Amino acid sequence: MSKTAGIIVIGNEILSGKTRDENSLYLVRELRDLGVDVRKVSVIPDELNLISNEVREFSCSYDYVFTTGGVGPTHDDLTMDGVASAFNRRIRRHPDLEATLRQYYDQDIIDANLRMADIPEGARLVGAKGLWFPVIAVENVHIFPGVPEILRRKFERIKEMFREAPFHLREVYLRADEGRITGILHRVLADFPDLLLGSYPDFDNPAYSIKLTLESKDLAYLERAQALLLEELARIQLRPLNAV
Repeated sequence: MSKTAGIIVIGNEILSGKTRDENSLYLVRELRDLGVDVRKVSVIPDELNLISNEVREFSCSYDYVFTTGGVGPTHDDLTMDGVASAFNRRIRRHPDLEATLRQYYDQDIIDANLRMADIPEGARLVGAKGLWFPVIAVENVHIFPGVPEILRRKFERIKEMFREAPFHLREVYLRADEGRITGILHRVLADFPDLLLGSYPDFDNPAYSIKLTLESKDLAYLERAQALLLEELARIQLRPLNAV
């Protein structure tokens, strides 16, 4: 069984369309490459109760939870408080984080900067070595900032801790109407119920009109499923343009 993950994107700016969400797409792709099965992405506003409830639900539902956004010194940065509330913990100022901030800002530091050292009681500092500011984790929840460049640098440093057995992928390209292959897809899934089978029409591509994807962590299982798919396509005289 694959480890599962849920991603919570936090920020009014995402829901109002002022800012494009780049983080969930990045995390989904990275986690998939690591062999982690992302089951849900949720986008919610900067509201304490909503953050708390969503974090609590996700934490109970998935092996890993990743939050992005709502981390910083301003009034709408409520993620730390929301995560603390989800686990009935208090917010405490972490001495190591405070020391890091004081060193970084030096004489220019103000109270608002120090707020970034306030984290849920008992939180872990993940990737502290090699990171200017570590990832904060509580239970199975990993808290990331909303700035894409910073999130990517942080995740890159710790991503190997999430690595699982990889997903194997096969792709089949066809020039056909999707309705023509519906019965075949049902038959393949009947014989291989654990196969992750996707069918994606493309109406503007001159090279093909359907892209089929077959995925499994069991390579032999995947190859048998692909062989059946190709056999069924040949039976209706439908030849793939490319099968890789």
